[in-house]
Amino acid sequence: MKVLMINGSPKTNGNTAIALAEMEKIFAENGIETEIIQVGSQAVRGCIGCLSCYKSGKCVFDDLVNEVAPKFAEADGMVIASPVYYASANGTLISFLDRLFYSTGFDKTMKVGASVAVARRGGCSSTFDEMNKYFTIAGMPVASSQYWNSVHGAAPGEAAQDAEGLQTMRTLANNMSFLLKSIALGKEAYGLPEKEEWQRTNFIR
Repeated sequence: MKVLMINGSPKTNGNTAIALAEMEKIFAENGIETEIIQVGSQAVRGCIGCLSCYKSGKCVFDDLVNEVAPKFAEADGMVIASPVYYASANGTLISFLDRLFYSTGFDKTMKVGASVAVARRGGCSSTFDEMNKYFTIAGMPVASSQYWNSVHGAAPGEAAQDAEGLQTMRTLANNMSFLLKSIALGKEAYGLPEKEEWQRTNFIR
């Protein structure tokens, strides 16, 4: 099993990285492979709604999004982690996620998702909600922890002092590992849930 871990921070060794590293240790203990992808430091433009991906199966902008897409297809789960900017995730990360989820047509059903927000003080809850929406529109179960998935720290390295936040990360990784393994057993025994044909309803016809 493999989990992609998306670091939305521009700092490769900042507080967001500390949160992911705490999870990474638990995944390793559970025999789950991980790969951390640094997104926040990349130049990623936003989606322009051109719909080219409907025809080609990939985004028209050939950058990190298209590089990560096949890894996402093969992964069993994804963790999205971001610092909080104005009660929101890093804009580069949002551009990346918009295009990654929109341009990939493969079935994401029952891949497990988890979001992590890192802040000096406030804005974690709104950022956490914002990132979870990518999973819930794609049929991906969302892993939970003992608290909302947030870690606090301002200066780089301060997150290591947030004992409760790091415990929340360990619990999240353990719960996500259990969910990944349970879904794998369920798929083997029962397959994936049947899907109805999409009833697409526009407000203006």
